[in-house]
Amino acid sequence: MYQSHEHYLKRAIVISREARAAGNTPFGAILVDQYGNIVLEQGNIEITAKRCTGHAECTLADRASHEFTKEFLWNCTLYTTAEPCSMCSGAIYWANIGRVVFAMTERRLLALTGSNEQNPTFDLPCREIFAKGQKEIEVIGPFPDLEAEAAEVHRGYWN
Repeated sequence: MYQSHEHYLKRAIVISREARAAGNTPFGAILVDQYGNIVLEQGNIEITAKRCTGHAECTLADRASHEFTKEFLWNCTLYTTAEPCSMCSGAIYWANIGRVVFAMTERRLLALTGSNEQNPTFDLPCREIFAKGQKEIEVIGPFPDLEAEAAEVHRGYWN
């Protein structure tokens, strides 16, 4: 049974806390099928796996493309704590995930990270990236009621 977007975003926030506790940057993503089942969960692994592409969304999209068909993924939703960056948006696009839901914007993330070299965040909304492609990927977000909770995981991390 499908839950609310807020329900799934709260789970992604838990994953972001776990990623931080494991020594990575505080980001989390989950993949939900068309029936509301969580089929994959992924925290950021960039630091511990020493992978520059180890963002939660990018890693989840890569895993999903190995485990599921493009047809299945088109009917899935990727929930994430922060708006996907340009790299992650590309991975979502190529994996053929049909919907993205995020808690806080990339611009809000940029305000949190500042000029930290670990995360030289773009100021480029994922909607703009997807609009340049040939697929109509649905984007929902931000969620102002959850933005503070998603940002809280970042407190004290970037300075």
